[in-house]
Parts: sequence; structure tokens; C-alpha cells
Amino acid sequence: MVEVREVTTQPEIRLFSAYNTDTYLHEPGSSPDIISDEIDTFNPKKNPAFSYCRVKRFLAWRDGKVVGRIGGIINERANEKWDVQACRMTRIDFIDDKEVSAALLKTLEDWARSEGMERVIGPIGFNDIDQEGMQIAGFDRPGPFFTIYNPAYYVEHMEAAGYEKDVDWVEYRITIPDKPDPKIHALAKRILAKSNLTLFQPKNTAALKAHIHELFDCINDAFRSLYGTSDMDEEMIQKYCKQYLTLLNPEFVKGVLDENNRLIAFGMTLPSLTDALKQCRGRLFPFGWAKILKTTRSPGEVLDLILIAIEPEWQRHGLPAVIMDAMSRTAIKNGFRFAETGPELEYNTKIQKLWKFYEVEQHKKRRSWKKILT
Repeated sequence: MVEVREVTTQPEIRLFSAYNTDTYLHEPGSSPDIISDEIDTFNPKKNPAFSYCRVKRFLAWRDGKVVGRIGGIINERANEKWDVQACRMTRIDFIDDKEVSAALLKTLEDWARSEGMERVIGPIGFNDIDQEGMQIAGFDRPGPFFTIYNPAYYVEHMEAAGYEKDVDWVEYRITIPDKPDPKIHALAKRILAKSNLTLFQPKNTAALKAHIHELFDCINDAFRSLYGTSDMDEEMIQKYCKQYLTLLNPEFVKGVLDENNRLIAFGMTLPSLTDALKQCRGRLFPFGWAKILKTTRSPGEVLDLILIAIEPEWQRHGLPAVIMDAMSRTAIKNGFRFAETGPELEYNTKIQKLWKFYEVEQHKKRRSWKKILT
């Protein structure tokens, strides 16, 4: 018999936060979570999103063991923006047993109905920076550390529970060339000169931090029309600065400044943390943090493309070529062979056009499901 209970105690919080990492750590395609970040994400004292979100977490138990988990988020800002009454399914994992998955989904659906919601969507988190998308293809190779891993059987379980596709994301593996392309570099220089723009290559964290608010403004503006997004306010910006700024290596951040020295576009990459996170099992302490920081400052084989954002009024000025030229030159200098993109909405052709200059393989796909509650 399966029993689904709400997460309330500290031991349950830790079980919930580590369930995906501990369950799939040794799977070839897994990408472990940073477990302390997961705990903080669901802590109302550390996540400002709780001021406009209602949240529940549940664990499924059988014979005294955890056999699955699921979370629910009702994001009032996003619902108002998109004119829906939707509960966001998040952090859903389960063993290959339809009794378990059905019990978890029913529990979430019952809570959503009790809160006046008309549908369940997801997996999707608090906002676009958070985890989103259940993997439905490309299970054999690990993805970036900020993506979700799940086995292939999840798809059958979701369909059996009455869920259907809402939207899909695709991911690409890019082969980094042996040497920079002089044509792209010449094009990038012409684009900068034509609009009196400057390439931004921060030399240290302080230089990056000086433009960090402009960076998040750029994310808000560039992603505003994308699926499920809601703008990040000052408190959320401070949260993500604290969470990610120490991880970033300034050498792998490239941007464009306008004539007023304002950041109007940027690309952010990071040496893949997947192997380091597997070695420390997603735990930063006692030794995981040192291993991860070393990885972010070391050349490797795979570079993760975290995100690229361009202010809407500048999206037709060729800035993607400027950013990709700068990022590829740094990748080549450091000996990287491949780059992994993060999830890109299947209809986001603007971002997918960036890869036309490179040898690419579309090798992963993720899905946000939906179910109308009656």
C-alpha cells in the first residue's frame, strides 16, 4: 500500500531534496542537484518567491521507505500574467510502479482543486531560472547540472495518469571547432563598430557584479514572452546572485555594452559540473564545494551554455554573432571539445539560429505536461 504524506519535518525535507540525486546518482545520464540549494529553494525564509507563491511538498511511502516525491507551486504572479489558474507540478520522481505515480499525482491534483486551480502543468519551478521539463528523450548522456534527470518510464506513467503535452524543450550538443572562424570574428567586429557597442569580457567577479542588475533586467526583458515566465523582482535577483555568483567564472561570461556602458546582451557558460557533483553526491560539504570551485576554474571537455539573453530592441542587430564569437574563442583557448545547451523551447527559433555556424546534434528533449482538472 502507498501512503502519500506532506513534507513537514527536517528529515523529510532532506529526503525530499535529495531523492532524485540519491536515486539516480549512478545512472549514465543523471545530473545531480546541489542539495543545499534545493533545501533553500523551498525555505520561505530564503526564497522570496514564497511571498507570491503557495507551495506543498509530498513524499510517497511504502513499507517505511520513500518511493516517490512531488511538489506543487501556485505562482500567483504567473497565473495573473498568463490569465490561468494553474498549479505547477515540480520535483516529481517515482519508482516504476503506476500505483506510486498515480497516488502522487492524485494528491497534487486534489490540493490544486482545493486551492481553486483548473489545471496542473509541469514540471516547472518558481520561475524560468528554476528546474523545468521532464526528460522524454536522450537518456544516455548527462545534461547540464541545472537540468532534470529522470528515466524513460516516466513518460508512460504521465500518459497513463491522463497528462498530455503542453510544450517541449530541445537541447543541443555543439562540437567546438579547432580554431576560431575568421569570418564570424570579422562580422562581430563590424556589428560592434556599426552601433558603437563594446564587447564586455569581465576580468574578475567585481567587474561582473557591477553589471549584475542589468544582467537580470536583460533576462526579464528577453524571456518575458516565454512559456511560464514571471518577472524576477529585486529580492529574487539578490537570491540568485547569492546562489550563483560564486559559481561563475568571469572568463566564461561575455556581454555587449551600449554607448552608455549599459549591458544589453550577454552569454553565460560554465565548465560542466556534472562529474564533480556526482563525485560529491550533490553535497557541498565537507569537500564538495572545493571540488566544484576547482571545476569552474579548470579547462575540461564539456562546456555548459547556461543562457543567452538579448534586450528585445537589440535582437535584430546581430549581437548573437558577437556573443558566440567571443564564447567560442574562449572555449577553444581552454581546450573544450563540446558545448551543451540548456533547454530551449521548441518554437524559440531565435535561439536555435545561433547554432547554424556550428556542427550540432539535437539529442535531448523535455516536456511540460498538462491536465485539465474537472
